[in-house]
Amino acid sequence: MSLESVRQFFAERAPDIGIIELAESTATVALAARAHHVKPGQIAKTLSLKVRERVVLIVTRGDARLDNLKLKKTLGAKARMLSTDEVVSWTGHPVGGVCPFGLETPLQVFCDISLRAYDEVLPAAGSINSAVRLSPERIATLTDATWVDVCQIPAEI
Repeated sequence: MSLESVRQFFAERAPDIGIIELAESTATVALAARAHHVKPGQIAKTLSLKVRERVVLIVTRGDARLDNLKLKKTLGAKARMLSTDEVVSWTGHPVGGVCPFGLETPLQVFCDISLRAYDEVLPAAGSINSAVRLSPERIATLTDATWVDVCQIPAEI
């Protein structure tokens, strides 16, 4: 059902974007980067958080880490990650396939500025072996996301 809701989302809002389905799992940033032959940072991971009584999604580059102080300052309260069951219930997507498209429940979406390091990123598409390729700006436009600075980027070695 989840992949189908994402397929419907793109059919209605961006028919030019195709869903990539692979035989292997892309449920983690490392697996997805390897399968798509890109850097881990180019994988757009979607984090499901509860802030007070609301659930929000934050889309960030795959190698970024949430900065709790920035997050609290930006969202006005401490956030906690949703449990696996809560993620499925709120988004309709399985963990490893969570994306801001085709959601079970309308949720506020935030895109972290770290995504802008890449012209093209690959968020999941509602299953543990699917993704789409698009620009960070297109993600924000399609999901009515707000740009935020809530992550730490690893130092380049």
